[in-house]
Amino acid sequence: MAQTPKSLVSKLSKRGPHKVLRGDLALAGQPGVVYTPAEGFNLPAVAFGHDWMVSPDSYKGTFEHLASWGIVVAAPGTERGPVPSHLGLAADLVTALDICTGVRLGPGRISVQPERIAVAGHGMGAGAAVLAAAQNTTIKAVAALFPAPTSPSAAVAAGRVSAAGLILAGAKDIDSLNNDGLALDDAWRGQHLLRVVDKASNSGLVEGRRLLGFLGIGGSEHHAQRVSRALVTGFLLHRLTGDKSYAAFSDTETHFPGTHPAVREDADHPLDPSDVAAHRAGTRASRLLGS
Repeated sequence: MAQTPKSLVSKLSKRGPHKVLRGDLALAGQPGVVYTPAEGFNLPAVAFGHDWMVSPDSYKGTFEHLASWGIVVAAPGTERGPVPSHLGLAADLVTALDICTGVRLGPGRISVQPERIAVAGHGMGAGAAVLAAAQNTTIKAVAALFPAPTSPSAAVAAGRVSAAGLILAGAKDIDSLNNDGLALDDAWRGQHLLRVVDKASNSGLVEGRRLLGFLGIGGSEHHAQRVSRALVTGFLLHRLTGDKSYAAFSDTETHFPGTHPAVREDADHPLDPSDVAAHRAGTRASRLLGS
């Protein structure tokens, strides 16, 4: 019997069957962490980019979740300062994938198939993932989770991304200047889909207390984490392993519990991605100048 969207989300929101190992990317020359299943050859892998001023350790539960379903996760710990280089983080995502495919991980019983690689990220890291995919055609899939604007613009770069894409946006922030979900959806070159997570905000994927929590900037949202983990896991398993039992996660017509379609006020006249980037830059400049 075919599984329903509800049963698929219920299944993939729980931990998978694999025991999980944690490693240090610094042993291969790059700051960061790597999570893997305890064993397995020709595994899929995803490099994950963190949000602004957030440590990769703040996604520990998400990384363990993906690894428990058989996906190797590498997360660079670079570009964590107040003025990060988005292109630098994008390059580090590609380097993390090179490490995963180029060395035998763990105790020698883990390897990654070079044709089964993806990039993902949250906030700033989601934009960096798009920038990485625009420059590297070996990347097969991209998961942009609650994407924030970047410089250079990920919305412009998305027009050069042929990899399959999953864009998640929070219902609380999808229309804000700090969310690039709609702009990425308008510009993406390859097959992709945008899902809006109910009652979620841009910062909800971060686990525990944020460094900027004392300013009232976001907080952990267990609902957003549960739904996002299920959607990303199913999408990556389908796109990287070809498992057709998870094909619904790549289907724009399938509705999953905890999500809803994006509603656009001007669906017939979407903005050009470069116009969106210019508008946001102008808005920020006006705010800084107090006008």
